[in-house]
Amino acid sequence: MTSLKTFRATALLTGTVIGAGVLGIPYVVAKAGFLTGLLIIVALGLAMLMLHLFVGEVVLRTPGNHQLPGYAEKYLGKWGKRLMVFSLFFGIYGALIAYLIGEGQVLSAILGLTPSTFSIIFAIFSAIFVYRGLKTISKLEIYFLAIVLFFLLLLSGFAIFSGKFTTENLAGFSLVNLLIPYGVILFALHGAIAVPEMKEYLVKNKSKLKKAIILGSIIPLIAYILFTFATIGITGINTTELATIGLGNSLGESMILFGNLFAIFAMLTSFLTLALAMKETYIFDYKIKPLPAWALTMMIPIIIFLVGINSFIKVIGITGAFSVGLQGILIVLMFWKARKHGNRIPEYKLGKKFFIGLLLILIFILGIVYQFIDIF
Repeated sequence: MTSLKTFRATALLTGTVIGAGVLGIPYVVAKAGFLTGLLIIVALGLAMLMLHLFVGEVVLRTPGNHQLPGYAEKYLGKWGKRLMVFSLFFGIYGALIAYLIGEGQVLSAILGLTPSTFSIIFAIFSAIFVYRGLKTISKLEIYFLAIVLFFLLLLSGFAIFSGKFTTENLAGFSLVNLLIPYGVILFALHGAIAVPEMKEYLVKNKSKLKKAIILGSIIPLIAYILFTFATIGITGINTTELATIGLGNSLGESMILFGNLFAIFAMLTSFLTLALAMKETYIFDYKIKPLPAWALTMMIPIIIFLVGINSFIKVIGITGAFSVGLQGILIVLMFWKARKHGNRIPEYKLGKKFFIGLLLILIFILGIVYQFIDIF
């Protein structure tokens, strides 16, 4: 039973991380050069692992259930909560919008109706499970995650051994292009919002949280490297914004079907967990009743989507740099404060980690500045 709960908690984090971002990584890595992108994937993957562990220690040092704004208020005060709320709302709603866009596009590619029609159908379907809550989604995550990883391995293996894979596409390194993939990759690797939910699920096995965080962070990192390696090895500089479309064009109609099925389940897992986190933020930290909290969670991204936002690469790039960057800075500050002012002894301790925390803050600031300059 203990190992099963650890596995489910791991699946909750892995399922949160693996989403629409994986479909955009090959495109931005191809633009930067494969070796350049690989360096950024590994560096940001390790940075996110440490950040997730920081959140884990914070939640273990704090009695009660909260989401990130609640922890920010406790350890940083009102200003910390306001900034965390802004980053959380911006980030989660940005992600939910990206998933609505992506799901509509891939379902349209398979079934033929307009992308907007399928985006709305997907939103209605997901809303049912978000309404049901954590227990339902935690059970579904295991099955959805298994499907996602199966399709990812299938796609990657088929691409590598298709006969069209060439290592010539994997060359290229440029320091000038180092930050081109930053926003999309940071978006794709970030899953801190799931850590408080993991603690809820491991309420009687909190000592397993560290292991679940490490596994839940490393699995997506390995998966992203493999998928990017396989995709760029086939499509090279012709890699499309939705990577599975380019693979399908290169490898045939069957790959379009398998690739889009992979995309559907990858985005579904993240949509469900992030929507649940948003709903719980309203319930735990704003004392809003479950029904209106659910309505606020689901209606806002649908309305923004209907206004006409339809580029998922731009959405996830901006969301990653600004939202995840700001969240990352606040999490480091929370971690330092929680070590001094936490109300309980945590099941694991990382130590002060001052220089690592400072390095993370510098990385996040650099990414925000770069994205701001790139927009204008």
